[in-house]
Amino acid sequence: MAADVPFLDAEALKALAAASPDQPCAACASLRAPGWEALSATFDAKQLRKVATLRQPGLEDPTLEEHHPRGTNSWSADAPIAPVFFPYNRCDVWQCVRCGRPFLRYTEYGGYYVEERVRPLQAALVA
Repeated sequence: MAADVPFLDAEALKALAAASPDQPCAACASLRAPGWEALSATFDAKQLRKVATLRQPGLEDPTLEEHHPRGTNSWSADAPIAPVFFPYNRCDVWQCVRCGRPFLRYTEYGGYYVEERVRPLQAALVA
């Protein structure tokens, strides 16, 4: 559990996104996919700092159900950011140390791999 940072609900997440820059700076410009992307091994992870979590305190086994009311999928650039649904319910919120641009991050555990994924936080997509 991420007790070292505050928990954000959907409203607080939307407020953070609305108060942050939409455009990347040189430090975070390589994170350019509008939807989820694998965090490249060449990206300097020290350019992001963890500022919050979407992991509900005390909830040991969050749902794996996804939220796609408009027919999107998890890789869609316009997929809703729904904090109580997968994968957002397993995300932490990170910000670029230089410009403050916010990102969501979680670790995908596949059958034969572990992949760190990142997605820019966009206020208009928070559901």
